[in-house]
Amino acid sequence: MLHYALKKFLYGFAVMAGVIVVVFLLFNVLPGDPARMTLGQRSDVQSLEAVRKEFGLDRSRPVQFFLYLNDLSPIGIHDNNADSRNKYHYLKLFSVGSDVIALKLPYLRRSYQTRRDVTSILRETIPNTFILALTAMIFATLIGVFLGVVSAVNKDTWIDKAANAFAILGISTPSFFAGIIIAWLFGFVLSDYTGLSMSGSLYSYDPFEGEIMTWKNLMLPMVTLGLRPLAIIVQLTRSAMLDVLAQDYIRTARAKGLSRSSIIYKHALRNAMNPVITAISGWFASLLAGSFFVEYIFGYNGLGRTAVTALEMSDFPVIMGSILFIALVFVVINILVDILYAFVDPRVKLA
Repeated sequence: MLHYALKKFLYGFAVMAGVIVVVFLLFNVLPGDPARMTLGQRSDVQSLEAVRKEFGLDRSRPVQFFLYLNDLSPIGIHDNNADSRNKYHYLKLFSVGSDVIALKLPYLRRSYQTRRDVTSILRETIPNTFILALTAMIFATLIGVFLGVVSAVNKDTWIDKAANAFAILGISTPSFFAGIIIAWLFGFVLSDYTGLSMSGSLYSYDPFEGEIMTWKNLMLPMVTLGLRPLAIIVQLTRSAMLDVLAQDYIRTARAKGLSRSSIIYKHALRNAMNPVITAISGWFASLLAGSFFVEYIFGYNGLGRTAVTALEMSDFPVIMGSILFIALVFVVINILVDILYAFVDPRVKLA
């Protein structure tokens, strides 16, 4: 187990290193002057030079890349002064001349527009996106597995055909298009009956009660975000169940007189869950990334809306931080799912 986890960790580290290189190169070849983005087009030369020096933009590209890696690394080389300690919040390990080797959290730099730490910006928005993705995945999993099982048990009946038609419709409809239709239909046309609005975030501000959680604003983006994974889970569950129900041990269980529910849920469903778990894990990470336009459509204050707004304003540090976080989520979830396989299906062995 330890050897397997270490090997997966090394694979994940290699993937993250590749993502960091690609993200740095991509956003350093895009047009635009970050100093002017920060200060505006009418700023003076002295102020522009000061900002370029602050962000390290006056250095060569290789030096900028090394400084970026040093900021992201949990162990870095930093100045031994109060400004550096306040900036990186590091824990000194040992000194190297006038510098220190220090332990710290990854530093994602500061926003060009607000001058706030990107980490603090993401810390405010990631929980909202995580709740949205988690509830969408729970919605998709519960409904999708149920419809898939019902469809497989009632093969070639109208129930099976209806479930397949729903799955095809869900897969073929892009989330941004479904979001517009759902927002218009349930948040505008039928709002008097549903009590839902076209836009709104998870938290709203009340002048008397302060910040309050508004769960109803989660409903429409949750359904929109969960439609495509729900459709895929229906088809995967149906296909896997049909394959398992045709196995010899299922026929043996029927011959022994086991109840239909026991055969379906205790014996067949558990062995049919491997491809479903793969879809759930992959889609959960995808929902965090795919929530960008859904959050924007519904005015939901999360990571996606923040990243889209930053992209409109060419706020590169915020965009880069968002991409690196999504990549990290993909890597971690894939490692955890590979390990989870062995606990769900005893036939899978950790190599």
